[in-house]
Amino acid sequence: MNLWSYIAKRILLMIPTLLGVIAITFAVIQFVPGGPVEQVLIELKKGQTGAGESSGAGASEYRGRQGVDSERVAEIKALYGFDKPPAERFWLMLQGFAKFDLGQSFYHHKDVWELVKSKLPVSITIGLWTFFLTYFISIPLGVAKAVRAGSRFDSLTSMLVLIGYSIPGFVLGVFLLVVFAGSSFVQWFPLRGLTSDDWESLSWSGKTIDYLWHITLPVTASVAGSFAVMTMLTKNTFLEEIRKQYVLTARAKGLSERTVLYKHVFRNALIPLVTGFPAAFIGAFFAGSLLIETLFSLDGLGLLSYESVVRRDYPVVLGTLYLFTLIGLVLKLLGDLCYVWADPRVQFESLAR
Repeated sequence: MNLWSYIAKRILLMIPTLLGVIAITFAVIQFVPGGPVEQVLIELKKGQTGAGESSGAGASEYRGRQGVDSERVAEIKALYGFDKPPAERFWLMLQGFAKFDLGQSFYHHKDVWELVKSKLPVSITIGLWTFFLTYFISIPLGVAKAVRAGSRFDSLTSMLVLIGYSIPGFVLGVFLLVVFAGSSFVQWFPLRGLTSDDWESLSWSGKTIDYLWHITLPVTASVAGSFAVMTMLTKNTFLEEIRKQYVLTARAKGLSERTVLYKHVFRNALIPLVTGFPAAFIGAFFAGSLLIETLFSLDGLGLLSYESVVRRDYPVVLGTLYLFTLIGLVLKLLGDLCYVWADPRVQFESLAR
């Protein structure tokens, strides 16, 4: 199987996977109480109750029409598209998704795609910085720990990364805010947001400094827990490779330790890191960001997803699920291609099984 045949086969397999995820979520939604129609009816009844109580003498008249009439209920259902059977609504939704039309938000009254794009800067900022800092610090640190395994440096760095891993990002964020952004100790960093109010009037260099000044604390809180897993995985992978016979042979040929480490060991040790690349990338963007966004008052995708579930904003729930699943499947494919690039011995036939 050549490269293009493998890619075509994987793309074809993405379609049923994507359909299955969306179909299961859509089916579950049908049985969740407190949907948008019910919420509107509750608000209408609250308004009627308030009007009835304020009228005093008309209270007995109000009690005679406690519920909302059937015509009004039918109008509300038609407004949200619930006048159609579930199968028809599911089919119409799939047709829209095929054209990347994610529908309209029930709560925000905006196009879901536009809503997602408006929240992306926050998630891209936190996600990219978390991802790249994790990889660019953890991998060299893991290599250094493997080369110095058992030394004082190895023990000290292991203790530090494990302490960082044991502290939840939200707790660390609170600590950073209290110490470095509160009035109790020092006020070195801002409390909230990605930029200052006067950001537009700043120079290019001023905007860069202001941006970095704002993201320091949230990125630190987000990154701290990611170091341990990647660092220890890198260390253990390198240790396993260093003990293999081909490393002893390379050293016996008189190659320098740097050449042995980075030309021979690094390529083989890279394979487990590459396989975890897509999951790490997706996780940096969409996992665990809700608490960080809430704490630092950042309006990103994590907060949007949580609010859409709470408010039963189904177009946002299903639209973001569709996007995230599609991105995850594409990145998984890229991860497999990187796997073959890192280890040419792996054939596409074995990956396709």
